[in-house]
Amino acid sequence: MLDRVIGRFQGEEGGPLLVVFGGIHGNEPAGVRALDLIFKMLEVEPITNPAFEYKGTLLGIIGNRQSFILQQRFITRDLNRIWKDDNVERILNTDKSILQTEALELREILDLIHAELASRKYSKLVVLDMHTTSSYGGIFTLPTNDSESLRIALELHAPVIRGMVDGIEGTTLHYFRSDNFDLPTVAVVFESGQHNEDLSVNRAIAAITNCMSIIDAVKSENVENRHDSLLVEYSKNLPMLSQLHSIHPIAKGDKFRMLPKFKNFQKVSAGEALAEDQNGIIKSPVDAMIIMPLYQEKGEDGFFLVQKIEGY
Repeated sequence: MLDRVIGRFQGEEGGPLLVVFGGIHGNEPAGVRALDLIFKMLEVEPITNPAFEYKGTLLGIIGNRQSFILQQRFITRDLNRIWKDDNVERILNTDKSILQTEALELREILDLIHAELASRKYSKLVVLDMHTTSSYGGIFTLPTNDSESLRIALELHAPVIRGMVDGIEGTTLHYFRSDNFDLPTVAVVFESGQHNEDLSVNRAIAAITNCMSIIDAVKSENVENRHDSLLVEYSKNLPMLSQLHSIHPIAKGDKFRMLPKFKNFQKVSAGEALAEDQNGIIKSPVDAMIIMPLYQEKGEDGFFLVQKIEGY
C-alpha cells in the first residue's frame, strides 16, 4: 500500500506544524508530486545554504490513498465532503477495524496528525490542502471565514474566493479550526490548475514554499522570488478577491453534462447556457465568473459562480 506520509521535515527550532495534503481527491496528483519535490529540496537546502533554518515541522500527507492508486476522485464518498463534526466524531468512536474506504482514510489522517501534535509542542497547526480542477484557467485560493486564513490566502499571491465554507459542507476547511484542536488551527485550500497540467505541480510548489514563509517556518530571505513571480504571473488580469454567489449541486441520476470549453474565471452572462441535465438546459442566473466547471465523471457540484469584490 502507498505510504500515507509523503515526507516529514523537522526544524531544530520550535514553531508551527504545517500539514500539507495532496491527493484528498485521488485524481489530483499535482499536490503529491509537488510535496515529493519539496522534501527533496529541503534535504539539500541546509547543505547548499548553511544559513537556512526551519521552525517547526512540515508534514506532507496523501489524503485518499485508495483512490489515488486508482486515479479516481473517490471510492464511495468524496473525502472532502465528510469532515462534518458529527461525522468525524462518529468515525473516531468507531472500531477502526470495521471502517472502510473514505471513513478509514479520514481516521488514519487524524490519528497521524494527533500523534504528531503529541510528539512535540507546536505554536499552531496550519493545514494547506492542495487541489486541482478538471478545467483549465486561473489558479485560486479558498480561505475560511477566519481572519488568519484570509491573511495567508491573500499573501499566497493568487486570486482569493471567499464564502466557499458557506456554500458547501464537510471539507477540510470546515474541520481544521481551533475549536477542534488544542492549539490555534487554521486551514487554507490552494487550487494550482488543471489536474494533469505539468505547470500545476510548479504552482503547487510555489504555494507550499510561500506558505512556509508566510507562517514564519522559514525566513523570507530563504524563499526565492521566482515562487512569488510564478503565482503572480498566472494571476494576471484575474480579480484578487471574489465572493461565491452560488453553486449548482448535482443529484444522483441528474445526467448532468457541462457544456464544453468553460474555464476557471471565464465571464458568463445572466441567461447564458452553461450545462444540461435530464430537465433541460441550465442557465446562469447572474452575470458572474465560473469556476470549477465539472469535466470529470465524479463530483457533487456542477459549477460555481463567483463575483468580483469591488476595490480589489
